[in-house]
This record gives sequence, structure tokens and C-alpha cells, in this order.
Amino acid sequence: MREMTAEGIGQDVRALRIVSPAYAGRDGELTAVLQYVYQAILLSENGMEELSRALFRIAGEEMRHMQLLGTAITRLGAPPIFAACPPYPVSYYSASCVNYARSAREMIAADLRAERCAIASYRRMLGMLENPAVSALIAAIAEEEGEHLACLEAWAKRI
Repeated sequence: MREMTAEGIGQDVRALRIVSPAYAGRDGELTAVLQYVYQAILLSENGMEELSRALFRIAGEEMRHMQLLGTAITRLGAPPIFAACPPYPVSYYSASCVNYARSAREMIAADLRAERCAIASYRRMLGMLENPAVSALIAAIAEEEGEHLACLEAWAKRI
């Protein structure tokens, strides 16, 4: 696993525009955190403790991605507000972005789609970024998203 850090990131409006949606956009890290926590709680209450723990672990990693992206956004030149494109106070985040599936199969299917979308999004960002420090962070996050995908694919076979 690559080291994840926001070290060396400074003001860069172009990079800011590219990476901001990953923070609190519709398909960003904030949605991932909330969706995994929702699912983990519901699954725990329905006797699926092992899957619940796995999703809580992934939620924690997504939260770390969020913290790193928020730090990067701040260093790139904007406050880390919960909007798709900080610093502009439009398109504030809405919890309606979360998939509120109720069955474990539907949850995992939604999570698989979301992780695939995140990986594709991070790869697109890497193709556009010219800032090496930001690129390194995005590459490290994308790598960990790949690990989440592998974990969820294994769970999809079990349930």
C-alpha cells in the first residue's frame, strides 16, 4: 500500500477543481462514509456482525480519504466545505446521495458499483492532474479503493 499524505501540496486552482468532487460530491468520500456506516449499523442489528465489522473498517478508511482530501483542498486554496466544488457555496452535500438499500445483497451490489465508480473517477483525475503531490495522493487513494472492491467482491460471493 502506498503512503497517503497531503505533504507538499500547495495552492493550485486547477488541481482543486479536479479533486474537489471526490471529497463531498455526489459520488465522493462523504457519501461512501455515510453509506458504509448506515449499512454496518443495519447489518449489525440484523445479526450480520462479520459483514458489519468489514463495512465499518472500510468506512474508517473512507473517512481517512476524506480527511486527506479535505487537507489537500485546504492547501490547494479552498475551505473544505461539504459541497461538490469548494469554495463555492453551491451544490451543498445532501444525504440523499446515500443508497439506503435494506438487504445485504442490495447493499453490496450498491457498494460494488460505488467502488468501481470511485476507481474510475480517481483514474480520470490522474489523467488530468499535473501536480505531482496531488497525483501521488490520488493514486494512493485509488489503490486503497481497489482493496475495498476486492473485499466487497469476496463478500458478494458469500451472501
